[in-house]
Amino acid sequence: MSVVALRLAGPMQSWGVGSRFVRRTTETAPTKSGVIGLLAAALGIRRTDPLEDLLHLRLGVRIDQPGELMRDFQTAQRPRYDRAGTVTWQSLPLSARYYLADAVFLAVVEGDRSIVEGLDAALRGPEFPLYLGRRSCPPAGPLALGVSDVSLDEALVTWPWLASTRVQKQRRDRVVQLATVRDAGPGEVATESIRDTPVSFDPNRRQYAWRSIVRATVDVTNPHGTAEPLPEHDPMSLLGGEACS
Repeated sequence: MSVVALRLAGPMQSWGVGSRFVRRTTETAPTKSGVIGLLAAALGIRRTDPLEDLLHLRLGVRIDQPGELMRDFQTAQRPRYDRAGTVTWQSLPLSARYYLADAVFLAVVEGDRSIVEGLDAALRGPEFPLYLGRRSCPPAGPLALGVSDVSLDEALVTWPWLASTRVQKQRRDRVVQLATVRDAGPGEVATESIRDTPVSFDPNRRQYAWRSIVRATVDVTNPHGTAEPLPEHDPMSLLGGEACS
């Protein structure tokens, strides 16, 4: 297996899973349905086309810079025309939409090398415009970081920290701990299940299946860090007992 790495960064991102009606929330990390949708757009796959070639890919995301939650309160009206040609304006329901501002993520997609090489090439010359969860959220800078012959778990650990220099200087530790969200492997116990595997993006019959995920953390080197990490807290050592394992 090989992986293609993506840098997901922009002024705003929004990755919803269960949003309905007038409240459109966002997850704290990019969703699989959102990333598969982005890859499908890069390849030129239309919403009504089948997604079989992309559904077997594994996804892992590392939260390099979590950003800040932002709420957008929206009002809107639509015109209504009567037979006399008079136009009246009808108010639509008020809605609240949530975004992640100034966030940066490492997304790693694992699959056969020929497939991930095709994804890497498509991201560098996409067929359709690409966006980070919603059309109003374009990416900032190149998305594709290249193809590597490592596993998804190795890529999440070894890829350099993608946070901005400002954020890296704010964290003085030489090694920082970053949260990850990835697909559970075969036979692995999942920590959570969410309805996030896209089956069809057809607007007339959108379908999503359950996705088993594992939430964890990884240690990554901070190039601007100056302080050594603190030793692990072990209360048993203060009591003269055996160290916790």
